[in-house]
Amino acid sequence: MSNENNNQNINSKDFIIGALVGGIVGAASALLMAPKSGKELRNDINEQAGTIKDKSTEWSAMAKDKSSNIARTVSEQSNQVAGKVKELTTSIRRDLDNWRNKGKDVLDESADAYGEITSQVETEDNRRPNKVTEEELVEHKY
Repeated sequence: MSNENNNQNINSKDFIIGALVGGIVGAASALLMAPKSGKELRNDINEQAGTIKDKSTEWSAMAKDKSSNIARTVSEQSNQVAGKVKELTTSIRRDLDNWRNKGKDVLDESADAYGEITSQVETEDNRRPNKVTEEELVEHKY
């Protein structure tokens, strides 16, 4: 979308420059081709120069207004994008912290469960009267 706006701005600028140059060339050729006396010609040239000056001032003001509006729009949109990026970053960090904490909780619970199971196995093992030791298993090749 910004590329499209940029193309429109370039086309508008080119049109304004072309219209200005075309107006100057057309006015100058019309004045120089017309059969008038030197005094009348000078008066016509002065009038046309004043008209061209007024038009160029008007177009310049219009171009400044448009460029100010575009700059303001771009600034507002970039501020909105920056705000959204900050919000997303904060949200992602918060989610990562939550996941990290949940992972720690699961790890702690797993360690506790492992400890309980190990304790139960050892208790059961100690209750058996005919315990077979590791050496006996190796000796009997079990």
